[in-house]
Amino acid sequence: MQAQDATTVYILKLWPWFEENKKAVTIGAAIIIVVVFFFWFSSVQHSQRETAAGTAMSQLVVSPTGQSADAYLKIASEYSGTVAAQRAALQAAALLFAQGNYADAQTQFQKFIDGNPDSQFYIQALFGNAACLAAENKPDEAITAYQRVVNSSSVGPEVNSSKFAIGGIEESEGRLSDAVTYYQDVVEADPSGALGAEARQRLIELSAQMQGSGTSHSSPLRVK
Repeated sequence: MQAQDATTVYILKLWPWFEENKKAVTIGAAIIIVVVFFFWFSSVQHSQRETAAGTAMSQLVVSPTGQSADAYLKIASEYSGTVAAQRAALQAAALLFAQGNYADAQTQFQKFIDGNPDSQFYIQALFGNAACLAAENKPDEAITAYQRVVNSSSVGPEVNSSKFAIGGIEESEGRLSDAVTYYQDVVEADPSGALGAEARQRLIELSAQMQGSGTSHSSPLRVK
């Protein structure tokens, strides 16, 4: 009963203030309603766009006319801001790469990197960009791009693949000691995987090559 009386007293004290500021309170309440509605509507719209984009992607995958980079780029453009659009943009770049259009693929990967720094697919785009540079026979630029992948994440298949790729470039450029360092990192990170096995084989071959040529290495070769 006391609590009810206290509430009544509080309301009676508040009422004069409300009457005095009724216009401001009404405007404030209207603004809150509009803001809440805006966020709700935006959420619904985004959800619908995500669904539509996902449907468009699925239809393209099973399309009898086949997939193309242009078709994926169209989805990426029409449904920009959705996860499906990001997938479509990366798939377009990957198709261009598979077709040997490395310059165009690199352009698409770089565009994704510049426009989606917070994307869950950011590392994949970095790796794709580096692979394009390597395919275009730009070893120095490719090493820098692969190193960016390594520096951007401590885990993930792209990191090990980047180290292996750098090792391959260093080897082809005659910097065998540097190649060994990267191959060893891959072996230690992936001791039982296919990439680790391939890196281990490269180390064995490089070890024989370096011993035969009398090339020294700053640390012993650790071929496990």
